[in-house]
Order: sequence, then C-alpha cells, then structure tokens
Amino acid sequence: MQQVPTSTRRVGMAVVGLGGAVATTAVAGLELLRLGAVGAEGLPLADVEVAGLVPYEGLLVGGWDLDDSDLAKAASVHGVLDHRQIEVAGPGLSQVRPWPAAGDEEFCRNVVGGNTVVAQGRRAQTEVIRADLRRFRETEALDGCVVVNLASTERWPDLTAPALQTPEAFEAGLDADDPAISPGMLYAYAAVMEDCGYANFTPSLAADAPALVTLAEQRGVPVAGKDGKTGQTMMKTVLAPAFRSRALRVEGWYSTNILGNRDGLALDDPASLASKIGTKGSVLDSILGYPVEDHVVRIDYYRPRGDQKEAWDAIDLVGFLGQRMQVKVDFQCRDSILAAPLALELARLLDLAQQRGDGGVQEHLGWFFKAPMTRDGASPEHALHRQEQALLTWLAGAALAEPGPAVPSADEAAPQTRA
Repeated sequence: MQQVPTSTRRVGMAVVGLGGAVATTAVAGLELLRLGAVGAEGLPLADVEVAGLVPYEGLLVGGWDLDDSDLAKAASVHGVLDHRQIEVAGPGLSQVRPWPAAGDEEFCRNVVGGNTVVAQGRRAQTEVIRADLRRFRETEALDGCVVVNLASTERWPDLTAPALQTPEAFEAGLDADDPAISPGMLYAYAAVMEDCGYANFTPSLAADAPALVTLAEQRGVPVAGKDGKTGQTMMKTVLAPAFRSRALRVEGWYSTNILGNRDGLALDDPASLASKIGTKGSVLDSILGYPVEDHVVRIDYYRPRGDQKEAWDAIDLVGFLGQRMQVKVDFQCRDSILAAPLALELARLLDLAQQRGDGGVQEHLGWFFKAPMTRDGASPEHALHRQEQALLTWLAGAALAEPGPAVPSADEAAPQTRA
C-alpha cells in the first residue's frame, strides 16, 4: 500500500475491479503525484480546499479483482501508461495485489479469472468481502473507508424481483442464494453494512436496488452512481443544453464508439452491452424536453485500439425557417485517463459526505454519472453545468480550509451573461 504522511487523514479506497485499466491508472496517478512526477492536470477538484476533504496523498488503495496480477504487471498489459510512467510508478504498483473477488459468469460472461472468493453462496461471499474491508481498516489504520465499483459491466437484473425490494427481503435472498442478487450488489451491501461510502462507476445495477437504497438511508451511509460520465456522454450533456438554449431542434443524433480495453471486451457480450446503452441513451430527451426519435448509440469492441477510445457523433439539427444543419464531433480520447481522476474525486467526496453525516443517495454527485441516482426515483438532472452547480453548492456548505482558495458559490460558478 502507498505510504502517506502521518499528519494527513488516511482514507481507504477499496476498488472493485482493482486490476482493470481505470483502477491501475488511478493508483499509478496517486503514486506519481506522491513522487512529484506529474502535476494535477485532469483532477477537477485539485484546486478546491474544503475542511475535511482528504488530500490525494491521503488515499490508500486496495481492492478485489478476478486477476491476481500485481498492478505493475496489470498496468503493462493495459497499455495506458507510457514506459517512463511505468518505470517510475512500478515499484509502488508492484506492492499492490488484488484480493480474491466475487464473480458470476451469469452476469458478466466475457471477463473471467481464477482469483475468486473461496466461499459458496451469496451470504458467504458477502461475509468475505466484509472481512476484507474490516482488515483493510485495521491494517492500514484508516480514518475512513469508501468502496468504488470500477468492475466490468454486468447485465441488468430484474429490479422488481422480491429479494431486491426491502432490506429484510435482501437478507433472506442472501441466505437463499437468490439469483436476482448480482455480484455488484454484494459489494454494495458489504460497503453499506461496514459503513463505507459506496460509488458505482459502472452501468451495472448495484446500489440501485430499492433494498440497498433503503439500507443506506437507514445506516446513514452515502451512496452514489451510476456509470461514470467521461467522454461521449459528457459531450452530449454540454452540447444538448446549448442546442436547447438556441431553439435548435435535434432531429437525430448518431453516436458510435470503438474501444479495445477490458471494458470493451465485457461490452462485447449483448447482455452487458444492453446495460451500457441503457445509461448512455437516457440523457438527451431529459435535457432537450422532447424525444429524439432517431437517437442511435453503438459501442463496438475493436481490440487494436486498446484504451484509446474513439467516440464519433453526427448530429442533425433544424433551425430557423426549417433549415437543416449538422454538427460532427470526433473525440479521440483515452478512456482510463478520463475516468481515473473522477474515481479519485468520488472517493474524496464520499469520505467528506460520511464525515458530514450525509447518508443515502448523494444527488449532488450526479455530475460524475450518466444515469445519476436520485433519492425519490425522480428523473435526474443531466446537464453538466447544472450538475456542477449542485456539487459546488454542496461543497460550499462545508467549512472552508485556511489558507486556500474559496470554493465558488453556485452563482459564481454559473456562466456569466454578457451584454
């Protein structure tokens, strides 16, 4: 584990999918920051200083993965870091090895491995996960602990299943090894029961189960999700409000993605792909205020690209006098480079929420997600600028640290209108 100065708050970040591209990139980033080898580019809250917000060097990472390779080896396989970064971060990464993970091929067919929890049944698996979290706290003398789900996408279970409706039914479902309970839900349940804030960065339905939402509220544990908003969908939630503000009607929006990392391999399974498209396709109608009949979303696994994802959008607009126009966007991005810093920020914010006693669904963290959870199940806000205002308003409610720049208020953060 990374060593941090004794004067800082120590917060454990337990990652589901620790050996994946996003997680290894996040851990490498923390190591490179600690060594002074990189700056804070890409970390959205690097300049925000709020009392209780743990510094990056105060994060210590552990977690689970079906592959038990140490993170130096995993990083070399994923190909996100350049050779110099692997050389510098390698000694620290090589000390981190994933704990055995709970997996189920019925929920994620294309990602398998031998580093599995030695426990039969869902109840026994949750007990192992909970024991891992307790050991993590004790071994590292943590002041706080959060769980971040960065695992591969699971197929969506039926959220109307009886076992998922109440905490009591969920407990009975664990004992009965109910097939409606997914591996992702086991981690969410374990996090809540061990009083660890939980964030679901994947499209999988994990903490969304009514039983787990209620349990988090009862125990006062902050939860947030789902599906990190990093590339193409982030661009949609910036562009769509602009089109609406100029009364440009979106007649059609064609989106396609190609990527070749482990996430792309998981999405090559139709059941997992349906989960991802379900979250990516939900934002436009909400922002624009009308259904876009010809909204097409495609995701294709293309191995040669690795983590270098390409997201291409063709947008058809209708303007004044019925004249048609087009906008084309080609975002050639690094999937994990966009996602890893957001995962780190989520860990810091969940720990802050826990310190402030903010339990249950954290709506102000919707800025991070394609399909944000809401407390009452209402339609979430998707426009990026409004989500940012909600986050800044919540941050401004905390006492500001001194010295350091003040957190802007929502009004100050909002775009200024020019005459």
